[in-house]
Amino acid sequence: MTPPIIAVVLAAGKGTRMKSARAKVLHEVYFRPMLHHVLIAVQQAAIERCAVIVGHQRQDVLRALEPFAITPVIQEEQLGTGHAVLCAEPACANADLVMILCGDTPLIQAATLTEMIDSHRHSRAALTLMTTLVDQPFGYGRILSDSQGSLQAIVEEKDATEEQRRIREINAGIYLADRAFLFDALRRVGTNNSQGEVYLTDIVAIARSQGLPVHRFVHPWAVDVLGVNSRIELAQAHAILQQRHNRDLMLAGVSLYGPETVLVSPDCAIGPDTVIEGMVRISGASVVGRDCRIASGCVLHACTLGDGVTVGANSVLAHCAIAAGDTVAPLTHRRG
Repeated sequence: MTPPIIAVVLAAGKGTRMKSARAKVLHEVYFRPMLHHVLIAVQQAAIERCAVIVGHQRQDVLRALEPFAITPVIQEEQLGTGHAVLCAEPACANADLVMILCGDTPLIQAATLTEMIDSHRHSRAALTLMTTLVDQPFGYGRILSDSQGSLQAIVEEKDATEEQRRIREINAGIYLADRAFLFDALRRVGTNNSQGEVYLTDIVAIARSQGLPVHRFVHPWAVDVLGVNSRIELAQAHAILQQRHNRDLMLAGVSLYGPETVLVSPDCAIGPDTVIEGMVRISGASVVGRDCRIASGCVLHACTLGDGVTVGANSVLAHCAIAAGDTVAPLTHRRG
């Protein structure tokens, strides 16, 4: 029997760089709050238990969490990531392994989490840290290694020397740790740093000082694991999720003209041999049958289209049911 795992998702911060009155994890990325993308990845990785740490705008965040079976954990004061995880100790009581993720990483994929879990179990480490390589590491925690290449510690940008800041391997912010080690280590972490906070990253050095094995899981695609910290990064994440979903549609037999301009929400179903032209948006759990044609500029929301339907250019349809074989004239505006 495999050891039970709980995911702990950090979602208590303000996200000041977003320049917004809204909590960062609630900003929408590809039809969902970015926090939802993280929780869906956790579910798809077959991690059955999940605790979410909330603080800033907690009531709004808790409302957004209602569709998910999670354990909410309140962080009354934002005293650092290590302190946030410590707040979740009671929620982790019956788990053997704790996976820690950030709620602002909407591009994380279930397959990556599954690979990390398998790698951790194979290594028999007390702690596994996900790392990745970037060309411009400014702002990220740098990975410090010894002369043999073994991971020694993480140093934050504000505490790093000039030489350390040139290191391209960074902390991706995802950890997998034995529960007993994790919370013992967090109680040992001090606040002797430029922020005066309890750094979660310090558990790496603590594990090394105790002679415990620390494993590094290097993820080759940095874009999957980096957090969203600005409106620019929000738009970039949206485009990547759009590209992933459209690729899946095309592999399933749907033709997209100008896929970079086609937006289909993930709750929609599109039948094979359907052609979707450019500048089309389909949302609201719409169902489009086989062999349909959606001309350019159309907007469909909460619609059901039978097989062989043609929708003329620049039509706007909401809550409509179109029978199989019917044609909707161009420039039609209809609400069912």
